Amino acid sequence: MTASAHLRTALANALAEDGTLTDPGWRDAAEAVPRELFLGSYFTEVANSAPTAFRPVHQGEDGWLEGVYTDRTLITQLDGRVRPGDVTDGSVTGDPTSSSTLPSLVLRMWQQLEVEAGQRVLEVGTGTGYSTALGAHRLGDERLTSIEYDPVVGRAAAAALTSAGYAPRLVIGDGLRGDPDAGPSAYDRLIATCSVRYIPMAWLHQVKPGGKILVTLSGWSYASGLALLTVTGPGTATGRLLPGYTSFMLARPHDRPPRPALPLLPGAERPSRIDPAVVGTWTGGWVAQLAAPAAERMGVGPEQILWDVSTGSQARTAPGPDGGWTVVQRGPVRLWDRVETAIRLWQGAGEPYQEGFGITVTADRQRVWIGSDDGTGWDLPV
Repeated sequence: MTASAHLRTALANALAEDGTLTDPGWRDAAEAVPRELFLGSYFTEVANSAPTAFRPVHQGEDGWLEGVYTDRTLITQLDGRVRPGDVTDGSVTGDPTSSSTLPSLVLRMWQQLEVEAGQRVLEVGTGTGYSTALGAHRLGDERLTSIEYDPVVGRAAAAALTSAGYAPRLVIGDGLRGDPDAGPSAYDRLIATCSVRYIPMAWLHQVKPGGKILVTLSGWSYASGLALLTVTGPGTATGRLLPGYTSFMLARPHDRPPRPALPLLPGAERPSRIDPAVVGTWTGGWVAQLAAPAAERMGVGPEQILWDVSTGSQARTAPGPDGGWTVVQRGPVRLWDRVETAIRLWQGAGEPYQEGFGITVTADRQRVWIGSDDGTGWDLPV
C-alpha cells in the first residue's frame, strides 16, 4: 500500500469512527480519491501573526502529504490571484479566496444532500476539484456538473480531475446563475461549496420540484448556517437549517463591497439592552446578521463594532461604568437597535440553535424564521 493509500484509509477510518461517514458508498469514495492530486501546494496560517500571514507548503516537502490528509481546510489562493507556487520564500498576507475544504465537512455535506442513484447533481464551486471527484466517484461522471467562477482555479481543477481519472462536466462561469446550458428542472440536487446571502432564483428553477438544495447562508458579518431546502415549485422552496458549524467563503458576486479604513465617529450614546458578547456566539451572530444584513461586524466580547458602509451607519459597544454596557450609534440606520430587537426575540423563543430555524422562499421574498413559518423571522437581503 502506498503512503497516500494508507493515509486515505486512515482518514476514512477516523471519519467513520467519529460518525461522519455513515454511508458505505461515500466511505469508498473517501478511500479512493487521492486528495494530494487536487492540492499540490497549499498555505498554512502563521501562528500569532498580525495581520494574518500564510506560509506555503510545497509539494514534496516534509509533512506535505501528512498535511493533505489532516482533516482541515487548506487555503489554495489569496486575494483572488496569489497561489502557493507564487511564494518561494517566507510568508505572505492576504484574504483567502479559494480552498480545499476539510474532508469531513465535504463528505458530511454529500451525505446530507440525500442524493439517490440515477439523480443529476449540480455542484456550485468546483474549487480544487476534490469534492467534485468524490461526487463523480460515487454518482458517475455523467450525473455531475460542476461550475467554477474563477477560470484559473477551474483549469487547475480540470487537470487534477483528469489526472485522478474522473471526467464530470465542468463549466467556468457564475454558478449563482445556474448551469447556462440547462433548462428548467434539469437537476435533482444542487450542492454549493460557497456561501450566499440569499438563494439565487436560477437554482430554484433548475432544480425540479421535490429536489433539494444544500447551501450555506452567510453574509457580510460572516455568520453562517447550512440550509437544506426542498423545491416546492418553480421559484419556490422551503427548508430547515441543519445542526453543526459550517462556513464557506462567500460567493464573489455576494461578497461585501470594497471599503476604506474604518473611522470611529461620534454619535448618540445610550445603555445597551443586551450583553454585546452574545453576538460573538455562533447563533447570536447569526441572529445579528439577519437583523442587520448590510453591516459588517468586528470586535470581540463586550466591544463590538457594526458598520454599514453603504449608509455610513455605525454602532459600537463598550463596558459601562455600572457593570452594564453602552452603545454609540450614528447614521440613518440604527444598527444596534435592530440587533437588540432581534436578539431579544430570539432569547424570548428560548435561544434555539440554528436547527430551530427554517427558511421559506417565494418569488417575492426569502424569509428565515424561528420554529415555524409563521414564527418570528427576518427577510434575507434579496
